[in-house]
Amino acid sequence: MSAIKYKKYLDDIGRVSSEVLISPPDMREGEDSAYDESSDEVKRFWKSRMDEFGGSPKKYEKHLINRFKYDDEPEIIIVVDKLLTGFDAPRNTFLYLTRSLREHTLLQAIARVNRVHSGKDYGFIIDYYGVLKELDEALRTYSSFQEFDAEDLEFTLVNIAEEAKKLPQAHSELWDIFKAVPNKYDEPAYEEALRDEAKRAAFYDKLSVYARLLKLALSSIEWNTETPQKEIDRYKYDLGFFSRLRLSVRQRFADVVDFKSYEDQIQKLIDKHVTSHEVRPITELVNIFDKEEFEQEVAKITGVAARADTIAHRTAKHINEKMDEDPAFYKKFSELLKETIRAYEERRISEAEYLKRAKDIEESVLHRTGSDIPESLRGREVAQAFYGITFESFKLKFEEEGLARTIAAEAGGGIDDLVQQLVLDNGKPKVDWWDKSGLIGQMEIAIGDFLMDDIRDKYGVSLSFGDIDDIAARSIEVAKLRYK
Repeated sequence: MSAIKYKKYLDDIGRVSSEVLISPPDMREGEDSAYDESSDEVKRFWKSRMDEFGGSPKKYEKHLINRFKYDDEPEIIIVVDKLLTGFDAPRNTFLYLTRSLREHTLLQAIARVNRVHSGKDYGFIIDYYGVLKELDEALRTYSSFQEFDAEDLEFTLVNIAEEAKKLPQAHSELWDIFKAVPNKYDEPAYEEALRDEAKRAAFYDKLSVYARLLKLALSSIEWNTETPQKEIDRYKYDLGFFSRLRLSVRQRFADVVDFKSYEDQIQKLIDKHVTSHEVRPITELVNIFDKEEFEQEVAKITGVAARADTIAHRTAKHINEKMDEDPAFYKKFSELLKETIRAYEERRISEAEYLKRAKDIEESVLHRTGSDIPESLRGREVAQAFYGITFESFKLKFEEEGLARTIAAEAGGGIDDLVQQLVLDNGKPKVDWWDKSGLIGQMEIAIGDFLMDDIRDKYGVSLSFGDIDDIAARSIEVAKLRYK
């Protein structure tokens, strides 16, 4: 009866979804019955569930468990002498105890929230009945019971107040990253302090640890009571400050970091406890091809160097993503970007020059300019990629670079013609052609024959069989990406 009342009250509150899972009123498992006698309301509840599931208690239980494990609802399952064994839902995080449990039954219940799961730091046990005082005795005797795993009980219970004691150290370690910043009010200096990628990675990790511990501490009445309000306010303020810093450096240096496990938790924590900072969560970085949106993002950034960094690192991210589609083209601009960033970091160029070079490289990548593409290949981007591959091989075989480019242009266009003949059908790529070994074999032979007959023999280019095989293999990898 109590379980059904719990659900009624939760439904009235309307904050969480819940379901009740009980045994048939006359078939209850467990040592101590939770019922004295079945009320009419319990019987009506049971009948409604059996009507819904064709009179099958197994279907009723299986359906409810699967929903809890894999769907968003119900968020809470209210159970009576159920799911103490054979129930494995690793994402289950909270266990509310409202009745007496002892020995192995208590250990089995605790084990339900002690499973490891992505984004889950702890299993929380809220004891409304005072049963956790039985835990020591249960642990002393657990070895005589074989129906649960011993590893589930390792570090079985940690008081929230004890975990909260780690917060000052986590706070200190976070600030320690910025000990070299002379003016603690100079916010751009914090970004500069995180220019090194390894340092940024350490900052991201330490901020996540700090945020999780602060969240835990704020949930503890004991911690809130014993900690001076001024200290609590400082912890909250610093969370907002460092969260905003994380966002700005992530944008500035185009870092792709997996925050899925903690992003929502941190944002909820900020929304509830931090009001002095505006922290705007982002899901993904704006691509430089979204020109208008990217320009709006850059315009909001304070500081010439910060804007240059944002453009340079976002362009570098795009280059890395596209490198395999046109290795020669993107490799050239990747090296230019690295040299430009290095020149600024070594103070060989000014902030203004850094910004100018970053913008020039961005424009060249966006519009594919400055790459010395022959006129015959204008408008043929895939052929240009093949040209880049062949030119890399040809340029050392000729004293005159212009002649090498001319022959490479013919080779690039010819390879593209061959590839299109093999993989396109009425202008559209054939289905899954890249997975068909026979067609790939034909392509290798066709490109090899073309390079020997129409390039090597025609122009006297000293191409070895190794050179030809390498050009063919690299061209096919590009074709797999570009003709999909």
